[in-house]
Amino acid sequence: MNINSCFFAGGAAVLLLFGACTKQMKDDLSNTSKANLATSAAAPAAPDPDGLKLHTFLRANGPAFETYTVNLQENATFTTKSGRTYTISSNSLVLPDGTPATGPITVSVKEVYDAAGMIFADRQTATNTGAPLESYGEFFVSASQGTTPLQLQKDSAIKVQVPAKPVDQRIPMWNGDTSITVNTSGYNYINQLITLTTTISANKGIDWQQVTNPASAYALFDGTNGTLNFRLDSLIKWVNCDRLMNLPNPKTTVLAYFNSNYNPATSTSYSGEEPTMLYFKPTGVNSIIKFYNTIFTPPPGYQGFLSYQNSIPIGQSGTFLAISSIGGQFYADQKTVTITAPAPGNNYTTVTFNPVPVSATALISLISGMNTK
Repeated sequence: MNINSCFFAGGAAVLLLFGACTKQMKDDLSNTSKANLATSAAAPAAPDPDGLKLHTFLRANGPAFETYTVNLQENATFTTKSGRTYTISSNSLVLPDGTPATGPITVSVKEVYDAAGMIFADRQTATNTGAPLESYGEFFVSASQGTTPLQLQKDSAIKVQVPAKPVDQRIPMWNGDTSITVNTSGYNYINQLITLTTTISANKGIDWQQVTNPASAYALFDGTNGTLNFRLDSLIKWVNCDRLMNLPNPKTTVLAYFNSNYNPATSTSYSGEEPTMLYFKPTGVNSIIKFYNTIFTPPPGYQGFLSYQNSIPIGQSGTFLAISSIGGQFYADQKTVTITAPAPGNNYTTVTFNPVPVSATALISLISGMNTK
């Protein structure tokens, strides 16, 4: 994604929606890496308190890091709780000066492999153009020796085996960014034009780009042991093993209206910590589509979200989960629908939501229940 510099005059902010993707994985290793959004009056708004409460709640109940200690005097292998196996070759991890790391090494792994995990972690499965993906897992790996971060040596990779029975013999791999860079320009106290660069979370949750390195571009199915096998050729980066869904039906744009309990701060939340969120899971498919584009200047009763233009197949069945955080209270509405054709004269289809108050326990249950939809 790209954004031109946006200009500010007299403190009036221009609406910022998209930015140039960076490679900084904010929310994954430490909160200390979060950008300071209050460095100047021209910076995007700080997280909304309701959105921050919802964001914190979801992450606290979502996928967590698993940590393993290995010694790379020889090849090291470990298997995560989900049954995914990682193999690291000897001398493949290097210190910042390029020398191989020896002795005990800590490897941290976070995996997202079902619909509930995708919602808790805010990791939708869709390309940067909105095309839906069927997921065989999302992976984030880091390594360190003591407090020193490690990298993979050039032409090295971590090998991963994922138990799966894919439709295709090879599945594309995708790299993902979780943050965007916003450039804002304005005049300072001595009337000089300056530009500030701020890194913030992506409202879409993550931006997937297909891997171009031929050696790592696909996961290959091994019928002898029932696994998908692929290579991670870099660390501290989200990687997704997903296939493009075959959706031949005509497409429509879906507008999602909230008749109640939509938090209006959502339309001005630039941090990715929106106080109202909407997810769609196609029936029987391990995929989550996030609706994050908000409806501009809606009249009462028509606040909400819209999909990418002409991206949702007519006739597609699936389950929506609408979530709001308002004044310390969570609200939710789960609705199973079949996407209908637009009404005569319209170029869009509508779905309406009325989120009701739910407890934290009930919200966890609703999110977890998306796995079976």
